[in-house]
Amino acid sequence: MSTPPPLPLAGVTVVSVEQAVAAPYATRQLADLGARVVKVERPGGGDFARRYDTTVHGQASYFVWLNRSKESICLDLKSPEGRQILEELLAGADVFVQNLAPGAADRLGLDPEGLQARHPSLVPCRITGWGASGPWSDRKAYDLLAQCQTGLLSITGTPEEAVRSGISVADIAAGMYACSGVLTALYTRATTGRAPTVDVSLFEALAEWMGQPALYTEYGGTPPPRVGARHATIAPYGPFTTAEGKDVLLSVQNEREWAALCTVVLGTPRLTVDPRFATGPDRVAHREELEELVAGRLAGLGTEEALELLEEAGIAAAGVNSVPEFLDHPVLAERGRWRQIEVPGTASPVRALLPPADLGGVEAPMGPVPAAGEHTRRILASLGHSPQQIARLLAAGVAEADG
Repeated sequence: MSTPPPLPLAGVTVVSVEQAVAAPYATRQLADLGARVVKVERPGGGDFARRYDTTVHGQASYFVWLNRSKESICLDLKSPEGRQILEELLAGADVFVQNLAPGAADRLGLDPEGLQARHPSLVPCRITGWGASGPWSDRKAYDLLAQCQTGLLSITGTPEEAVRSGISVADIAAGMYACSGVLTALYTRATTGRAPTVDVSLFEALAEWMGQPALYTEYGGTPPPRVGARHATIAPYGPFTTAEGKDVLLSVQNEREWAALCTVVLGTPRLTVDPRFATGPDRVAHREELEELVAGRLAGLGTEEALELLEEAGIAAAGVNSVPEFLDHPVLAERGRWRQIEVPGTASPVRALLPPADLGGVEAPMGPVPAAGEHTRRILASLGHSPQQIARLLAAGVAEADG
């Protein structure tokens, strides 16, 4: 029986002073690739995201999603001894990630320049709200603030009301870029010996995702309108209700697809040459008349009949699922994308999806979600602290252990 290949980041140690979403998402992806991730949490409850809700067997849904396969140590970093223990961890680490409040890392001596002066091979990754420098560097930032300032809220929702994205897109974007930045820095270190610093802000990560509407606005003269679940600059591209009351979303991206929709689904091939709908911009300009035609046709069809006709025409389409329907999606089930992971305080495992990037022959570890301070004693012992020293650190409140 062949031995499975080592995980891609086996042997890489990541130390993270992290909270909330962006940094934990970055480090969870590194853990999924096999890195050892040591999560440094504050005594008295740890990462505040642990208390966002209690829906997953008493644990917060955000925390369970973001923190599998990590080790947790609780340290008082405001105490000299707590800082010294962090330095001991960093001495053996490859990567340091933090998303502390503005100025907090500098006050603790955890700025990238200071870190690299003490640990030249360390890759420091700093996640901020508005950038590490500049006029807003001292401001706090949360996901929805970044959505507001990038203009995302102004183009999301209905004509009557702007709507927050249903997930934390700024945090997720920042976590993705932090992860890719760290991987790039590790590659650079391996090939050149130089360990670059990595800086990511929520605002600039989401600003990158706003590239298309920014170009559309600057060179088109007006921003994309808020059109609910429809696409602002492509039509028809949105949900239509079938005779059974189910919404089906369809997308027509070019003239060939438009002709097929007219002929096969709408049964009116003459619309193919109707000047109101001849090109993409024409269809957007006459969206109301166009959608009335499509809506009228789908309202007379059953859901399966509508989907079959759309498939026959080569039109991309799908039912508009609820979250419970997504959880039971046949693609995820038949492709074996679900795994079981352990969470603190219960013997009942929870379902979690495999990471979306499949690496041939490599299975993500999908380890348990740690309790706050679950690994404190073990980590301190690995740093050379005796049982007596560990007991003293715990008694003094420098460190905190679960149980």
